Amino acid sequence: MLPFTVKAFAKINLGLLLTGKRHDGYHTLETIFAPIKWYDTIEFTGSDHISMSCSNIDLPVDDNNLCIRAARSLQQFAGTRKGVAMKLQKQVPFGAGLGGGSSDAATVLRVLNERWQVNVSPVELHALAVKLGADVPYFLSMKGLAYAQGIGDELDDLGLTLPYYIVTVFPEEHIATAWAYRNFYPRFDRQLPDLKKLVSELCLVGKKEGLSAFENDFELAVFDHFPAVRHVKLSLLEAGCVFASLSGSGSAVFALFQQEEQALAAMKRLPEAYRKNLTPPDFSMEH
Repeated sequence: MLPFTVKAFAKINLGLLLTGKRHDGYHTLETIFAPIKWYDTIEFTGSDHISMSCSNIDLPVDDNNLCIRAARSLQQFAGTRKGVAMKLQKQVPFGAGLGGGSSDAATVLRVLNERWQVNVSPVELHALAVKLGADVPYFLSMKGLAYAQGIGDELDDLGLTLPYYIVTVFPEEHIATAWAYRNFYPRFDRQLPDLKKLVSELCLVGKKEGLSAFENDFELAVFDHFPAVRHVKLSLLEAGCVFASLSGSGSAVFALFQQEEQALAAMKRLPEAYRKNLTPPDFSMEH
């Protein structure tokens, strides 16, 4: 296998509604996944063993790493002895609610299934992805907007893209997903909005009135404990965005803008130390 490099794009959640808790402890949810042009890169090289290195020394490169776990799970399922050496250039912040680790894992599954020529079916790959993490299936098979339910693994490709500039900001706070699930304020008994209908109206006819329904159920608890995150959202709203919200379990916040000039001006309002990203309208992932 000659060395080659692949981009692993991140995502935001347009709405994240926690709807209940299963007997196994997992929470059920509804959300709209949307890709953003913020990505890690992974270089793959043929090897007799599975190994990896990472540009970020804070991330483990042992069997706790999702990329290693993805490669091993495919190797074991396919019954192959082929290996790979991976170099992860980490750009997407972790603890941000952007799915960077999940995207990396999905990229490893997809690339190695092809390069190892083990021909694991899409259904079997999906099952491997679910075991790695609830967001992994989205990155494995989708390119644009997708509606998700279950624990995030039941996906419906909407065939849509967001017609907005997306500003994504990481306020240098790392929030563990486990912390967010322990501390959010449950509202399981409310009437749920039709996220699929609302996002279709937003993307196809520009109907913005339904945007307020795209709530993130982690947001209030995160804002209460991490005031810097709340400040980012307020700053983006003051800059004239159409909509702003926490992504995933945080701490990244995103905003939708109609004009590129507005989006760039909003990014300049925020502290220079915060990492920021601008995604163009109608962006979709390259697979």
